[in-house]
Amino acid sequence: MSLVSVYKFLTKWVDKSQVLMLLGFRLYIAKVFFMSGLTKIKSMDTTLMLFQYEYAVPHIPYQLAAYSSTFVELVFPILLIVGLAGRFSATGLFVLNYVAAISYPDISPGGMNDHFYWGALLLVLVMHGPGKLSIDALLQKRFFSQA
Repeated sequence: MSLVSVYKFLTKWVDKSQVLMLLGFRLYIAKVFFMSGLTKIKSMDTTLMLFQYEYAVPHIPYQLAAYSSTFVELVFPILLIVGLAGRFSATGLFVLNYVAAISYPDISPGGMNDHFYWGALLLVLVMHGPGKLSIDALLQKRFFSQA
């Protein structure tokens, strides 16, 4: 087996496994943010208090920040799981992740590392889209493919 054929084999394998990687990223990120959203709605009074006194979300009223972040954390992960509006959902979660990282003054180094990690995974999804195992891919194939 030549070096060129090994390279071609590995390249095909990596290209085909990309579908599973993007699906794994979507499922992992969706779980992280959805669980956070569930925590917020468990006690909306506590969430509002945290946004008022603990988090320093810039330029918007704390009530709007609390309700909009809860909405994003509950809706966008579902869209991401099924791969509908995948890039839009990943972008929304990326922005939320960024704002969360800069808004909490007492974030630990480990917590900041989590935000960097989530941000990196979300950027991959923004740049590559949700992958072939998604509603976006089905819609693209059905309505936007060249005949």
